[in-house]
Amino acid sequence: MADHQASSLTLPSAPASVRTARTHALAVLAEWGLPADSALADSLRLIVSELATNAVVHTVGRSPDFTVELRLERDEQLRVGITDSHPRRPRRLPAAVQQDNGRGLVIIRCLAAEAGGRLSVVPTESGGKTVWITVPWQNAAR
Repeated sequence: MADHQASSLTLPSAPASVRTARTHALAVLAEWGLPADSALADSLRLIVSELATNAVVHTVGRSPDFTVELRLERDEQLRVGITDSHPRRPRRLPAAVQQDNGRGLVIIRCLAAEAGGRLSVVPTESGGKTVWITVPWQNAAR
C-alpha cells in the first residue's frame, strides 16, 4: 500500500447527499481494506452520516456544497473530514430528553474516542471549516 492514499468527493448541500457521502466513504474504505462488517466501519458509517447531516442542516444556506475527504497515512492513521464553507464552528446544542436532535457531536466524539481517535475542527483558507475525525488504522483491515 502507498504511503498516503486519499479520496475526495464534493456534493451539494442537500439531504440526499448524506447517503451519497456515507456510501462513498464506505466504498473507499472497503477498497483500502476495511471490512464492511467491522466495528470501525460501523462507527465511521455513523460519523460520516452525522458530519454530512451537520454540513447540510447547520450551514443555513451559507454552504452550497460540502466535501467528504478520506486520508490514509502509512497504514497508521485514518482521517475522515467534512468541509463546508460556513465559518461557524460546530457546537454542542443543549439536548432535552424529549428532543430528537442536538446529540450529534457528542455521538461523534464518543465513537471517535472508542476507536482511539479524536475530533478536531480546522478553519479553511476560504473561511469555512473542516471537521476531522482521526483514528488509528493499525489492525483495522484485519
